[in-house]
Amino acid sequence: MIETEEKHILTMLVDNKPGVLSRVVGLFSGKGFNIDSLCVAETIDPAVSRITIVTQANSLVLEQIEKQLRKLINVIKLRDMTGPRAVKREMALICIRAKRESRDEILRLADIFRCKIVDVGPQYYIIEATGDRGKMEALISLLKPMGIKKIARTGSIALYREPD
Repeated sequence: MIETEEKHILTMLVDNKPGVLSRVVGLFSGKGFNIDSLCVAETIDPAVSRITIVTQANSLVLEQIEKQLRKLINVIKLRDMTGPRAVKREMALICIRAKRESRDEILRLADIFRCKIVDVGPQYYIIEATGDRGKMEALISLLKPMGIKKIARTGSIALYREPD
């Protein structure tokens, strides 16, 4: 029986040094692993960055990915944030055509999905949306018929919930 691939959210703390991201991404490409999304940013400690990677893998491939990442010298900590113990979010900026007849509907959807209108022009709105992947997909599917011009998405980021 062939095991199915599932999406996994891996987050790692790494030294904030030149070349670290390149080595992490090189490991994925060198082993033939795909990256669905990638986010990198400095943490509260400027010497440390957090890399969040979403990839699809079965348990055997995931185990190999994790072993290889842990071998990299600049990886401080690695965690799989796939389960329910993690808070996961994406952010999207969506530029949508805002014709006169659809402006009220766009504003209503933005309100329902708790989005912000961050830029307005005579023919468009740019909406900022945050939420889990399901919320992003639902919003995009409702906005598509109105004419999405372009989208920029972060991909997933995640943190473990603190214990009570």
